[in-house]
Amino acid sequence: MENDLPDLFPEFDSITVDVNDMRLFCRTGGSGPPLLLLHGYPQSHVCWHKVAPQLAEHFTVIMPDLPGYGLSSVPPLSADHAAYSKRNMAAAMVELMKALGHATFMLAGHDRGGRVAYRLALDHPDVLTKVAVLDILPTCDYWDRIDRLFGLKIYHWMFLAQAAPFPENMISAAPVAFLDHTLASWTAAKDLSCFSKEAMTHNRDWFSEPDRVSATCEDYRAGATIDYEHDRADLKAGKKIQPPLLALWGSRGIATSVDDPLEVWRSWSASATGEALGCGHFLPEEAPRETAGALIAFFKNTPSGS
Repeated sequence: MENDLPDLFPEFDSITVDVNDMRLFCRTGGSGPPLLLLHGYPQSHVCWHKVAPQLAEHFTVIMPDLPGYGLSSVPPLSADHAAYSKRNMAAAMVELMKALGHATFMLAGHDRGGRVAYRLALDHPDVLTKVAVLDILPTCDYWDRIDRLFGLKIYHWMFLAQAAPFPENMISAAPVAFLDHTLASWTAAKDLSCFSKEAMTHNRDWFSEPDRVSATCEDYRAGATIDYEHDRADLKAGKKIQPPLLALWGSRGIATSVDDPLEVWRSWSASATGEALGCGHFLPEEAPRETAGALIAFFKNTPSGS
């Protein structure tokens, strides 16, 4: 597995941490305040390989594979999809950081990792000093805004959320073809040119495992049910994201399905700031220099009065 794959993090350590009945694979490196980086679908921690060296010059960088993804363990499926809820994943990330000696930390998440990130900010505000979300809107906002055009853009939300084992059986008939198409279709160039050959080797390796395909479908089933309910409950209660929040999105990414992504985030966070970068959905790989620069500027800046 890992030892047979290209090493895209030569200056980083590889560790596996037992957390909440799961084993989470992580890459760690750098020095300074702790910064947790969470990947999205259909990727692993490898998505950060172009920006991690720059971030590690300023921060202690921790990059786990989310449960079911990459080299982390695969929780069992269940009728309520709770193991793959963003609340459960967020709690696991808090325990991971505690196990590594970090009682408080900063957090950036892309795609599904962004959903874990803002859920962690809502559920565990005291452990986060700052949070950044990359090319997403909150889960309930996506579901509530789906119309004909948006539905075509994020068709995978409806497909992957279908009851098991329908979507996993369809994907597993040609997993690499599905993966390659999905990745290419969300880039600005509509091809795989932004992804290194080594990163694609990693992606294709783990995504060819049927239990991991099933896990990623369960992630989306959770998004359509328990995650949506958690978001709606927080909105009804008037709960807001307390840590300072940065929203970044691709000018040709998925979050631009609404006219003003930042306006949406400001309904969840009074402190939200953000900007569009000139790329598609995969900011860390399509626009690594700009992404690293924006994250460093945000996480290193100390708010006035603090």
